[in-house]
Amino acid sequence: QVQLKEPGGGSVQAGGSLTLSCVASGDTPRTICMAWFRSQPPSRAREGVAAINFRQGGGTSYEDFVMGRFNIYKDNYKDTLTLQMNNMKAGDTAMYYCAAYRCYGTGASLTPSFYSDWGQGTQVTVSS
Repeated sequence: QVQLKEPGGGSVQAGGSLTLSCVASGDTPRTICMAWFRSQPPSRAREGVAAINFRQGGGTSYEDFVMGRFNIYKDNYKDTLTLQMNNMKAGDTAMYYCAAYRCYGTGASLTPSFYSDWGQGTQVTVSS
C-alpha cells in the first residue's frame, strides 16, 4: 500500500499560480501511475485533472479544462508528484486529491476507479 501526503494548497487570485505537491511513501512500486483529481460541490464527485506514468518514457494525460494551464511533473527518486497550476480560474476552486495505482504500459489514466491509494485532499480556493 502506498501512503500519500499532500502539503500545499491554499488561496490565490484569479490569473495567479499555485503549486501542489504529493509525496508517496510505503510500498511504492516503480511501475506506478499518479494523478490529481478534484471534487467540487454540490456533487463532490472526483474528476480527473492530470496524470503521469512514472515508468521511463511514461506519458501524461490532462483534462481539457486544464490543458495549457496546468503541468504535472514527477521526481522518480523522491517519489514526488507536482502539479503546477497557472492562469487559475474561479472554477478551479475545489478539493484536490493525489492518487496512485500500479499501472501497466506507458499510459496514464484519469479514471478514478483505477486508483487504489488516495491522499486526504487539500483545499484550493481561487478568488475572482
